[in-house]
Amino acid sequence: MFRVVASDLDGTLLNPQHILSAYTKKVLQALRKEGINFIFATGRHHIDVAQMRENMEIDAFMITSNGARVHDSDGNLIYSKSLEPNLAYEIAQIAMNDPLVYTHVYRGDEWLTNKEDEYSLSFFQETDFRYQIFNPTNFATDDIAKIYFTTNGDVLHEHLVALKNRLDAKYGSQISVTFSTLNCLEVMGNQVSKGYALKAVVEKLGFKLKDSVAFGDGMNDLEMLSMAGKGCIMQNASADLKASLPQLEVIGSNADDAVPHYLSKLFFNSMI
Repeated sequence: MFRVVASDLDGTLLNPQHILSAYTKKVLQALRKEGINFIFATGRHHIDVAQMRENMEIDAFMITSNGARVHDSDGNLIYSKSLEPNLAYEIAQIAMNDPLVYTHVYRGDEWLTNKEDEYSLSFFQETDFRYQIFNPTNFATDDIAKIYFTTNGDVLHEHLVALKNRLDAKYGSQISVTFSTLNCLEVMGNQVSKGYALKAVVEKLGFKLKDSVAFGDGMNDLEMLSMAGKGCIMQNASADLKASLPQLEVIGSNADDAVPHYLSKLFFNSMI
């Protein structure tokens, strides 16, 4: 039996309106009462996720910024890997003059962006975490968990693919680059992923990766899903993720609360 559950948020645990349903909260609370450890594993900022955790009234580890930050169930930072400051400054400039791209930075407890981005704000329904406009040519470059680039819709995916190719060609293994959604390209320090972070958490809990089950829908979930004892891919997941991990089970959609339904059947052999 699995002792650890790790789940992505957007497109996975959250519904299409970016909200945790009452049923999801009920199932996760039931898991904790049974002693099953739960981990939020997301590209979101730790402040944002901490507010969700408080709203759900459960204790849970938090893997945030795609593994660049890990907090324990008491909110203590137990792992941190930042972008190298000089690289962070350069990367923040790479699309600064592109009118189709928004540049975002997670630095410390702050979310910074180079221009107003109402589309990104629409994802923040469960918390009051909000961005600040910053000067991209004059900002502190220490303690940066990630830099990410967004567009106003999936139709511009190829535009971000071209940006990813530029980043890969220039920086190679110095950074980790992945898509969380078709219109969100994320950049972290080298060897940062949800998978490496999951390994660190399960070992801290006294378990092994084989004792974990994980859920995700984006390419930023690939390492976590492949390293967990069992990885489950959402029906609404990206085609690239499904093609990369064809051996994994595909479950239902986040629109149908597929993750809590799956967990209810897996751990309680019934629907709670």
